[in-house]
Amino acid sequence: MGILRVIGRGTIAIFAVIGRISIFSANGLYHCVTPPFYPRLILRQMIEIGYYSLPVVGLTAIFTGMVLALQSYSGFAFAGEAAIANVVVWGITRELGPVLAGLMVAGRIGAAMAAEIGTMRVTEQIDALTTLSTNPFKYLVAPRLIAAVAMLPLLVLVADVIGVLGGFIVSVYDFGFNPTTYLKSTWTSLDTLGFVSGLVKAAVFGFLVALMGTYHGYNSKGGAQGVGQATTNAVVSASILLLLFNFIITAMFFAV
Repeated sequence: MGILRVIGRGTIAIFAVIGRISIFSANGLYHCVTPPFYPRLILRQMIEIGYYSLPVVGLTAIFTGMVLALQSYSGFAFAGEAAIANVVVWGITRELGPVLAGLMVAGRIGAAMAAEIGTMRVTEQIDALTTLSTNPFKYLVAPRLIAAVAMLPLLVLVADVIGVLGGFIVSVYDFGFNPTTYLKSTWTSLDTLGFVSGLVKAAVFGFLVALMGTYHGYNSKGGAQGVGQATTNAVVSASILLLLFNFIITAMFFAV
């Protein structure tokens, strides 16, 4: 009976967390589409999420494209330039671009959101907003959700271009490929469905990162230690959900 009690408590705890996150998500989405809106806050979050994340996303993308070209050349050198270009553009646009950009943003923005909102929670600033007749979901959660969903596809688009550029640099200057032929092969290999699936993933990943950051920050407690725990939980949970939904969306687009 002891084992059954442990299993039962664990199962109930899991479903309780899923229920709380679902209710939080529904409230956040509702306040994203109903007035009043705070365009200045949304713009501020778009700059924070999009513009200030460009360096880390760009560096990750270009080195990923370079490594992908190196690895592809070691395995597909016999197939020529077209095969290398194909692997690079498919790998970047379908998987590596969205996933790595999402993980980088989760580590940078998800942690920042959880820390900021968590600090507001433990210092009772969120309670002060409620006292001033300002809905915390409207003021804190909705702008971050909107900005993340809007900016992640743009970040992934930039990551795709930079990642393919990294593969081009290695292929042309290291392997001696013809630049014109490589670019033509890249353009020919570009798949509309794969490209669109990457942007859809990016929008979903942006929502997940912002959701986890705001959820854990909003529900943090216990002072500075609680804020630190919320920050850690936000990054870990966002990363796990990102990889899970990456599989789900890939299966939806490409399952036979």
